[in-house]
Parts: sequence; structure tokens; C-alpha cells
Amino acid sequence: MRHIEIYDTTLRDGAQTEDISFSVEDKLRILERLDELGIHYVEGGWPGANPKDSEFFDKAKRLRLKNSVLVAFGSTHRASRKVYNDSNIKTLLRAETPIVTIFGKSWDLHVKEALRISLSRNLDLIHDTLSYLKKRVSRVFFDAEHFFDGYKSNPEYAMSTLEAAVSGGADCLILCDTNGGTLPLEVERIVREISERFDTPLGIHAHNDSECAVANSLVAVSAGAVQVQGTINGLGERCGNANLISIIPCLKLKFKYDCITSEKLKKLKDVSRFVSEIANIGHFKRQPFVGDSAFAHKGGIHVSAVLRHPETYEHIRPELVGNYQRVLISELAGRSNVIRKAREFNLKIDPDSPRINRIVRQLKELEKQGYQFEGAEASFELLMRKELGLHKKFFNLIGARVIVEKRREGEVPVSEATIMVEVNGKLEHTAATGNGPVNALDNALRKALEKFYPQLKEVSLLDYKVRVLTAGEGTAAKVRVLVESGDNTHKWGTVGVSENIIEASWQALVDSIEYKLLKG
Repeated sequence: MRHIEIYDTTLRDGAQTEDISFSVEDKLRILERLDELGIHYVEGGWPGANPKDSEFFDKAKRLRLKNSVLVAFGSTHRASRKVYNDSNIKTLLRAETPIVTIFGKSWDLHVKEALRISLSRNLDLIHDTLSYLKKRVSRVFFDAEHFFDGYKSNPEYAMSTLEAAVSGGADCLILCDTNGGTLPLEVERIVREISERFDTPLGIHAHNDSECAVANSLVAVSAGAVQVQGTINGLGERCGNANLISIIPCLKLKFKYDCITSEKLKKLKDVSRFVSEIANIGHFKRQPFVGDSAFAHKGGIHVSAVLRHPETYEHIRPELVGNYQRVLISELAGRSNVIRKAREFNLKIDPDSPRINRIVRQLKELEKQGYQFEGAEASFELLMRKELGLHKKFFNLIGARVIVEKRREGEVPVSEATIMVEVNGKLEHTAATGNGPVNALDNALRKALEKFYPQLKEVSLLDYKVRVLTAGEGTAAKVRVLVESGDNTHKWGTVGVSENIIEASWQALVDSIEYKLLKG
């Protein structure tokens, strides 16, 4: 079985993503998770480029990595300095990593316009830097920056930069599509031509500016590359880098190559979501392999088929990458969707029961009114329980009032909600303020119920979304409110629809509380 090395550069390239800034602690935590995933090489950053990266490498020395090798990244030495007097080279060595990756110019345009040195001098920089480092670290990788553009522009010179790296002792030649503009057919052809010229192992480093980074990485492997560089979730400057979260399962499950173990592959979704959380960005639900929608089925015919044979609409078993199959509830749902959801909710129901048809009809009617249950499965479970006679009513609303008062210009409005509920024959009348009318209503409702149901103190409102459903009606439009709630262990979504945003919010809030009380 052919072995492919995975080289992660999330901590450097990924940190260049717009709106993302990793702290030193963030980088250390990500490094540990990449190690658990079984990534072979993790590029930690450029020592000396900034204080944060220097601190990271100092602290990373204390970690006991089991699978990954930490790599320091830097450039060839300055043309105005001898390699042994270059401060950047000294800083690379102080990082004390067993492997160093050096990038050098392979496009003659960059040598002339960016470095403003002769083509031959650039070859000296590459050779001298790698030769110097090779005597002081275990292995040296060479990133041939802008290689594909350089090869198309001046193939002889691009090849000479690789020859300089090989003569300097490079252990791997990484061909970089730095601008991300090369297409797969070009990548495959060029990598194949290079592999026929060099015995030194080749790697691929692709950017995603043409939406081809994953495809370019895979065709490069098929053409002879043995190392693939990329980032978790495709993070990176501009349009991002090649997404390792897609590349790894393709290599493992499609090509049948040895890259990480099958057991570690099951951690893929967890690592993907972890990096999104650390980066403080939402996880892309339609991301292949690991997104929440990657194995989600909505149409009734699809669901009926996939329940009998998952391979009818799933290209792999989702469990292989730590994901799972989901059946969505919507106006496209049929009996199969409802039966599957009943199983997920641990509700016993006869597949031939007429109640299933009633649930389907009720579902379609509600969605016609504007309800949406794809992000509000807690509300749908309550709907099913009511139809099946399994629902318990925990309280009754006697009355509620919400007041929003703006006392003077320039001051934030004050929101207050008053509520009266009945629980087991006992009345509770209370009031609460909040950051807006919905928050005040939520606070008052939970304040009234917590003396009867103390477990509600664990619940937090995590997200609140409003969608206008009837465009063109202005402030009289019907709205849909989606609420995400959570406690110490779970999260759940609920929905409400009304022309009155407070009423729609009330419906979603009540479902959220009833769901929590139902689950205990």
C-alpha cells in the first residue's frame, strides 16, 4: 500500500485567514489535536517572524507528541548576508525542531521583481540555506514557491531551483501553486514531468483561488507526489489552502492509500469542529465528509431508499469520518422521514399506523404556514409526541405582558416582561427585565418556573434568529423565530411563527423549556 505523508500548515497558513487570530494557547491546543488525528508533520509557524510564534515554539518543546513532528518554517537567507550570519536562520535553529521547511523563489518573475537579484544568486541562496541547515537538523524540506507559474513561464529556471535544492540536501521538494490559479490537468502533467526528472520525493502545496486546491492535491498524488500540504477546513489567506479534511478521506477511502489509520479517521469531524471553535467561526454545515448536512437526507424518496441501502445516496459510510446520517423534516418529507425520526427520538410507533400520515399532513401544513423544522428538531419531537399522546403539559399560561420603554433620547430602551403561569394548580406571577423584549420574556418565564423546575437554571439561550417570511408587507410581515438552547451536555433547536415577533418568540421559548423538562 502506497504511503502518503500529511503535512498540516493550519498554524501558519491558516493563521493568515481573514478575521482569524490564534493565540499561543490556541496553537498549542490545535497542535495536540492534530497529533491525536495522526498528522505526520505540523508546521508551527515562522520562528522570529513575531513574538507569538517564538513563544509558541518555546512552549511546544514541552509537549510530548505521539504521532506528529513539529516543523519550523522560514525563507532562504537574505542576499545581503552570509547564511551563517542571517538572524532568521539562527532563529529557525533556536526553535530546535527536527525538520525545517524553507521556501525559495522558483518563478523568475519573483526573483527579478520581488528579490531584485540575479537568477544565479537566487540559486545560491537556495543551495546555501539548505546545505547549512541540513548539517544541523535531521531533515530539510524545500517549498518551491510559485512553482507552477514559474514552470509555465520559464521551465528551465524552475527546474534549476529544484536542482539547487537537491544539491543542498533537500529531503522533499514541495511544488507550490501559491497563487492558486493552476488547474488539475496542468498540475497532473507538470508533477508527472518533475517526478520523471528527480529521485527526491515530491510534495504538493495548493491554494484554492480557483476552487481546485483539493483536486490539484489529489491529481498531484496520482502523478507521483508523496506529501500533501494543507490546512484543516481549508483555512488560509485569500480563498484558503487545500482542505485536509477532504483530502485525507479521499486518500484513505477512495485511493486506498496509507495516510492515517482508520481509527484516527473517525476523529476527523471532531478535529474539524474543534478548529472552527478555536478560530471562533461557524462550522460550515455543507462541508463534505464532516458537515452536518454531508449525510443529511430531505426528500421522501431519498430517505426511503437510504434507509434500505445507505449507499444509494451516500458515497461513504459517515461513521468512517466520525459523522452520522441525518433525516431532515420538511415539506418534502414522507412516511419514511417520520418513521426514521421516531426511531431517533426513541418513540415506538407502528410503521402502518395512520398516525404517521396525520403527522406528515400536519408537518406539511405547518411548513406551508412558515414553520421550518430542519433546525428545530426539538419542536418536531414535541409535535410527534402530541400526536402520539405522549406529551406532558408542564404549565399553563394565564397571561403575559411585555413593555418596552424608551425614557429619553440617547438612552437604551428598558424592556420588562410580566407573566402569570399555573403549575399543578398553583399560580405564579412574576416579572423580569432583559436586553430587549424577547430576553425579558425568556427571563420572566424561567423565573416563574424555576421554583417548580430547578433544572431550568442549567438552560441558556445560545442563539436567536428571525426570518421575515412575507416580503413586501413591511412591519406587518409574518416572521419565523429559531431559537437554539443548551444545557451542560446538549443543544436543541425550536421554532415559532407569527405576524407578531413576540408571539413567535414565545412559541419557540415554550418549546425549548418543555423539551428540557421532557428530557429531565
